[in-house]
Amino acid sequence: MGVLFVIAVITAVALMVYWIIGDVRMVTTLRSLPKAREGIALADADPPSERVCVIVPAHNEEDVIAGLIESLRAQDYPHMRVVIALDRCTDRTKEIALAEIDGDERFEILVIEECPDDWAGKVHAVWVGVTRSEAARDAQVYLFTDADTIFHPSLVRATTALLRDRGLGMLSLWSNLSCSHWFEWLVQPACGIELMYQYPLMKANRLERRRAFANGQFIMFSREAYEKIGGHEAVNEAVLEDMALARLVDQARIPAGVLLADGLLTVRMYDSWRAFRVGWKRIYIDCAKFKVSRLFKHAWRIRGVSIAMPLVTLTALLLAIFVPIEPTWLRIAGGLLASLSMGVWLGNLAFIYGRGGFPLWAIPLYPIGSLLASRIMTEAGRELKRREPVRWGGKEYYLEPR
Repeated sequence: MGVLFVIAVITAVALMVYWIIGDVRMVTTLRSLPKAREGIALADADPPSERVCVIVPAHNEEDVIAGLIESLRAQDYPHMRVVIALDRCTDRTKEIALAEIDGDERFEILVIEECPDDWAGKVHAVWVGVTRSEAARDAQVYLFTDADTIFHPSLVRATTALLRDRGLGMLSLWSNLSCSHWFEWLVQPACGIELMYQYPLMKANRLERRRAFANGQFIMFSREAYEKIGGHEAVNEAVLEDMALARLVDQARIPAGVLLADGLLTVRMYDSWRAFRVGWKRIYIDCAKFKVSRLFKHAWRIRGVSIAMPLVTLTALLLAIFVPIEPTWLRIAGGLLASLSMGVWLGNLAFIYGRGGFPLWAIPLYPIGSLLASRIMTEAGRELKRREPVRWGGKEYYLEPR
């Protein structure tokens, strides 16, 4: 029993070190990088005047389009126009959008009936918005967003000021996610933590040795930077166009930033468990650069760090409390280390959940969420290996594994 206890305590120490390193990274990120909300003060001090065109691709978004349009109509930035690119919609998206726009002259609707075979649906819709819209032809800044987003009234003004102040060609935001379905509070935190582990914000904001990353829910480009990389036409077949654009930006050595939305951008990503799984598989496949082995490796790491190690640490703590392990000093020292490790782990999760708007009572269920997240990643690897098609936005895509 003594040997098993020592092994459990060593595991607890490893867990503590892992999360302390993560804590240092989080603190460094929060101290070093501005948040979207800080752009409001910048805009107040020196109001931006760039002409911004917001382009929204929408495929069957009748459940969410009204919320986005309402939030865009409430924007306090006077130099903004909006293009809604309706991509092969078969529901009431157009009717709802028109009713919500209510004659607002800042808005323009484009109807797209077909998507070429060699284009991804969302990418084609965006490109149509860029090339066929009157507002886009006059714009100095492009802002690409999704139909399931909600903007704070000052978001466009704040991010335009940040783009200018930081001298960026591209600015993306890490959004706040909604939390109404069971999978959103149980699995979504684990999925998000894993994504931030693979793409730390500090590395995404470098110019040298950048870990190229962008969030398609909000990508702002200066017109010059966008045209330099060839726009969406350069990534016409990409299922995850945001990451493809970010890589082109990195290759062109264009300054880019990925900042925390800090409550200014809220997103409801998926309305069902099936859509959640399909969406995150798509994200993980692209983030792994289509490498099956990388997907499996990350899945096993999640199981080890987020499931096995916390459970072993809890076991060490229970053994220290209830089992008369000799010598006594080993039992006391091991119990203190295990309790300290559990405190560090739970404290970090509480901070992440609090910042992300997830319920704190769900923290003890984090290992279950991590298990489901690892299964999503494993399924993604298996389906990619078998070359199973990914269905997204009304089209099927066949991805080539590496």
